[in-house]
Amino acid sequence: MRLGLSSPLKHDSPRQWAKRMKELGCGAVNFPLNCNADKSLIKAYADEARENDLVIAEVGVWNNMLDRDPEKKKSALDYNIRQLILADEIGAVCAVNVAGTPHGPRWDGGYKENFSDETFAMTVEAVKYIIKQADPKRAYFSIESMPWMIPSSPKEYLRLIEAVDHPQFAAHLDAINMITSPKRYFFNDEFLKECFSLLKGRICSCHLKDVRLKEEFTFQLQECAPGEGNLDLEAFARLCDLENPDMPVIIEHLHTDEQYLNSLKYVKSRLGL
Repeated sequence: MRLGLSSPLKHDSPRQWAKRMKELGCGAVNFPLNCNADKSLIKAYADEARENDLVIAEVGVWNNMLDRDPEKKKSALDYNIRQLILADEIGAVCAVNVAGTPHGPRWDGGYKENFSDETFAMTVEAVKYIIKQADPKRAYFSIESMPWMIPSSPKEYLRLIEAVDHPQFAAHLDAINMITSPKRYFFNDEFLKECFSLLKGRICSCHLKDVRLKEEFTFQLQECAPGEGNLDLEAFARLCDLENPDMPVIIEHLHTDEQYLNSLKYVKSRLGL
């Protein structure tokens, strides 16, 4: 697998960015610009990534493509399309978003209706539209697995992939986001095997973090840095390598450069990388 960081870390130029990532032992990066950036700067970052053998794991979207407001939804879909076009142009593995929701005030919030057949159909329609309009030749469009909206399990993800039925739609696996029960938490090695088995050949990129059980009632989980929770990191790495030896695996949701650097050092040491 190819480890990377969701943060670009502090840097002064595309060359410094790529050189530092390579020196740290990263094999993958998230693209630090979006489709609205200067075209020459986009090219400079993409060129430096390629020259330093850094796989561009993802171009992030992070908006609500299911917004209940028609104008906001139109704007969100347009940004998804342009980000996917960007991902394709720069040779990124995927453009990634979450499904979103039309059912409450929080655009990525948890609501009962998120799991309705209607919302599933809306998600499929939106994904199909984005891919058709962007018409990517290399990059995948992907929906990150989530705790409280589809896809919240590997079975839901497989159903979504089969419903979209397009070669440029693939799974962005964040297994920690789907660890939402005592069984998945305590037997996460078995859950990881289920994820990689059901989605075999369909996973394009992964996120890496960890999860720990809080000592409170009722069952409460807290996201944390790799090694600070219960994730079977060795099993996860082994399954990633079996799926794709060049699988981009991105450490995310830390707050400072120091935290990212410490986490990267820890993961590399524990896995012998």
